[in-house]
Amino acid sequence: MLLNRPSRPPSWSCTTASTTTLTSQTLIKALHAHAEATKVTDLPAIVALEPAIKFNAGGHINHSLFWTNLTPQKSPEASPDSAPKLHEAIRQQWGDRKTFQQKFNEQLLGIQGSGWGWLVRQGTTGPLVIVTTKDQDIVGKDQVPIFGVDMWEHAYYLQYLNGKAAYDENIWTVINWKTAEERYLGGNADAFKVLKAAI
Repeated sequence: MLLNRPSRPPSWSCTTASTTTLTSQTLIKALHAHAEATKVTDLPAIVALEPAIKFNAGGHINHSLFWTNLTPQKSPEASPDSAPKLHEAIRQQWGDRKTFQQKFNEQLLGIQGSGWGWLVRQGTTGPLVIVTTKDQDIVGKDQVPIFGVDMWEHAYYLQYLNGKAAYDENIWTVINWKTAEERYLGGNADAFKVLKAAI
């Protein structure tokens, strides 16, 4: 099984692009190595690979979802108007988009070390929930990822140094609300279609 990296948004700076491309290549290379190793029949060796597989596969999944939920700042997809049904659900859950973004940013800044912030839908018809995941852990299997924000240092350091709060504020200008709407209206199959296309 060969994996490929999804295309990243053209709005990214050269420094961000080079860092994230290197991250992606590293994760995919590690997964290919693990796939080769599992061809052996040494069960202890296969079991020993599981933590690395979880980490690298989680990293590939999270980054693929993240890159495709970003868009150039001035594109139509960056406008919240491109997600009317999702924004109505946000309004019902948090009152308004500004309050939602504040709550989301609070969760992001509460992450200790490295991790991810996610807006997810619980199950097929459940409510929207803000969740965080540690390191490269993925969202729960009963959660549909609407969009995620990378809170690993490599995501913000080159542009913001230690200014995580500024990164969190500015990420909202490049969220692809059209993609978020599609994921919200769909299911896990829709959210993960970018990954299936990369296999």
